[in-house]
Amino acid sequence: MQLSDAEALISGGVGRQGGTWADLGCGSGTFTLALARLLGEGGTVHAVDKESSALSELALTARDAIGAGILTTVADFTWPLPLSGLDGVVMANSLHFVERGRQEQVVALVSGYLREGGALVLVEYDQVRGNPWVPYPVPPRRFADLARAVGLAEPVEIGRRRSR
Repeated sequence: MQLSDAEALISGGVGRQGGTWADLGCGSGTFTLALARLLGEGGTVHAVDKESSALSELALTARDAIGAGILTTVADFTWPLPLSGLDGVVMANSLHFVERGRQEQVVALVSGYLREGGALVLVEYDQVRGNPWVPYPVPPRRFADLARAVGLAEPVEIGRRRSR
């Protein structure tokens, strides 16, 4: 996915410039960089991934990026992180790697990082059956059930893009 595509996909959930966000399971940072551009220079993005090599790649790319400051952390987002009061969290193609039986627990954990009124922006494939690339799918109906179970507002679809 191109950076401009990622930016367009999440822009409806980010809202105003500035603020502090996290990108959980960020990989090499396509959505991190898109989020940084949307937030602008007054913002901060906590980029979290368990793969240090992916974060090293992101750090190199981020040096030339325009927008929010990016802080990288090597960690597994399925366990508690020292984050709180966030304006939002992006989880782009990461929740489908969490076993189905743990997804509710992880969404509850992540929702605890948000300030009141904060946003959780989820980017996932709209499929029901798992495969090696999307082992534990989180289609819209499944995410609505997860959100309801942990006390989040009813999810709103802000974008859609065909997978190539």
